[in-house]
Amino acid sequence: MEMQQTVARSAAFSGIALHSGARTTVRLHPAPEDTGIVFRRVDLPGKPEVRALASNVVDVQRGTTIAEGEGKVYTVEHIMSALHACKIDNCIVEMNGMEPPIADGSSLPYYELVMSAGVVVQNKPARTFTPKVPVAAVGGKTQVVLLPDPEKLSVSCVTSFKNCPFDPQFYQYELEQESYAREIAPGRTFVDYSDLRMLLSVGLCKGGSLDAAAIIHDGAIICKDKLRFDNEIVRHKIMDAIGDIYLAGCRITGKLIAVCPGHPKNVELAGKLLAMINAEQQN
Repeated sequence: MEMQQTVARSAAFSGIALHSGARTTVRLHPAPEDTGIVFRRVDLPGKPEVRALASNVVDVQRGTTIAEGEGKVYTVEHIMSALHACKIDNCIVEMNGMEPPIADGSSLPYYELVMSAGVVVQNKPARTFTPKVPVAAVGGKTQVVLLPDPEKLSVSCVTSFKNCPFDPQFYQYELEQESYAREIAPGRTFVDYSDLRMLLSVGLCKGGSLDAAAIIHDGAIICKDKLRFDNEIVRHKIMDAIGDIYLAGCRITGKLIAVCPGHPKNVELAGKLLAMINAEQQN
């Protein structure tokens, strides 16, 4: 039986937030058993907290945003992905702004932040959920389905972007902490050039740069240095999905099949899983 885990000590990471362009600091703090993942806004009066649950998601455009009471936190998926991969069940994620640093556009800095904090085993069994039947979130070209598998979380994902020189992209992955650092966490975020112009026109992506994202434009991918993988886009999509489904509130196992996934359907799936978990706890 696996036990719950938290970080062993506090650890901090600072950088520029993608959309606001503000410099923010994230601090991970240990938390007691059964706390879950909780974001704390120390820049706001009363230091309001937001539980990282699908029921608290208020926006899924260009990232996953959660809110509860006076607290609101944008783009939590990269942090959530790293915490899920590292099996961190309980953690206070303290922030002095509304959005965590984008760093290099991947979850690798957050994985490394967890590793710098260390991991400690706690005294209660870990909560892990796998559905007894397939659970799906489908809409448009997106299909996200989780099939039962009590042993592990695996992801089979395909993406397609018309202006991308490597299209379509496919990758199959079984979640494991060390391989996550090599195969999934380094995948950087990306944006189509036409979407980037629109985001800039409405005052977003103020902190964006080639240090933090890859740009798809006219049959090419523009990024700092070179692509980390030929299929870096689909690996980033897998990373996002691992973070978004952790909003179900506990570790998830199953076979995740994702066709052109995005935050809206990832979070919808997490919400269905959360409802199933809550129903089981009530019975």
